Amino acid sequence: MDDLESELRVPGEEQGENESSDDDESINRKRIKKPNLPLAPPLFKETPRETGFHKTTRNCLQHIREVLLHHKWQDAAEYMTSYSQTLEDTTANMPQLYAEIIWRIGTEILHHHPDSKLEDYNSFYERVKHSGVKHYLKVCLEHSFHLLVNGQFEDAKLQLSIAESWRYGKQSAGQSQRIRLIQAYSGFLDYFIWCDKKATASSTDEYDAAVNQEMHSYFRQSSVNLKEIMKLPGVWDPFVLSYIDMLEFYNDHEGAVKVLNDYAYDNSFPPNPNAHVYLYRYMKKQNHPLKKILKVLKILHTLVPSHELMPEYCSLLVQSENEGDLQKALGVVLDLLDYSSWRSNLDVWNHLMNIIKRLRMKKQWLKIFAEEMGYRKDWWLEIHFSTFQARKDSAENRELLEVKSFVVGAFCPRYASMYCGVGKAARKGVTSEARKAKRNPKPLRNIRRLRRERGQQSQD
Repeated sequence: MDDLESELRVPGEEQGENESSDDDESINRKRIKKPNLPLAPPLFKETPRETGFHKTTRNCLQHIREVLLHHKWQDAAEYMTSYSQTLEDTTANMPQLYAEIIWRIGTEILHHHPDSKLEDYNSFYERVKHSGVKHYLKVCLEHSFHLLVNGQFEDAKLQLSIAESWRYGKQSAGQSQRIRLIQAYSGFLDYFIWCDKKATASSTDEYDAAVNQEMHSYFRQSSVNLKEIMKLPGVWDPFVLSYIDMLEFYNDHEGAVKVLNDYAYDNSFPPNPNAHVYLYRYMKKQNHPLKKILKVLKILHTLVPSHELMPEYCSLLVQSENEGDLQKALGVVLDLLDYSSWRSNLDVWNHLMNIIKRLRMKKQWLKIFAEEMGYRKDWWLEIHFSTFQARKDSAENRELLEVKSFVVGAFCPRYASMYCGVGKAARKGVTSEARKAKRNPKPLRNIRRLRRERGQQSQD
């Protein structure tokens, strides 16, 4: 104990043989304190009025948590069978909490259990749905998701139809939002069924009026629900894409562009780069004017300067007849090169080289370049044209080394000589080592001889 106390004292502090109480208090204050970790509180605590049944279920839940941490799914399923008896407890004051625990843990066990079947999911969801009204709509939606993943479109549609017509008490704001989401997924399922009908119709050469009429019926049902959910602010990418697919099939291109424009430019919606990607791809597919396409990509560049469509945006700006678009293309390329994922991309450096070749035809092209360089001027050269980068480019991509040499040589010849010199020296060093190894293959032969000798010794 004395040694422990001495270790916990502040270094350099000495104590005499007669210690006072004040000194003891000061030492205790200087002891190492254990950190207070933010541990999650237990779901159920022991209470003075706890019955034997409640104590058993509490211990059962603890065992379930332990076996789940060790991925013992069979043991968890057996414990869960016993714990589900809490749904029949009439004395419990938290029946909704018990039902939610059984729903979430039971679903996790079914997802990971090796012997779980679709019938097990169906029976489990039906039981959980009727164990409490608070989670009825959520469970129905999750049940339909599982059926959808397993290709049971009709059954999933039935589950959503039941949930859509379900009402309990006064409709709250949260319940109204869930019902709208269920209606949207109902329209999404109608789209899947419409796709199946379309595939069936396209597989036969003969025109079938009944199949086409059925397809159109599913299109109307789906479009009504999908249009409603798109009126609410949010990210609705799968619903938008399915609706656009149907509109394009029926040659309603104006309606498709209007939907995509509203989805991309409505200020009440959260910023969504995908919305501008969908609009650009559709406009490109329909051969819209270049000016409108560049407008869409300009906003996408503002949202995500490193997007995979930015090289394409740069190419379109270079093709444009507008004189100022060449400077914009330079800015787009420089933005791309600020990100590590694009720094060794040969296509991007080729774009920059071609832009510089065209800019050099102008008198004040260095001023334009410096204007777009802006805040990068203090570190841009050190990042892209360092000695380390020169060795790396020389070893990995000789063509990239040449393109970058042209770029830096256009506006900074001093860096160009250094960068090219290091790259050539690194390349020459690699070549000379290869030539030495070719002229003097004795070390390689000695290694092979030693391996053969070791193999013979191991056999003996």
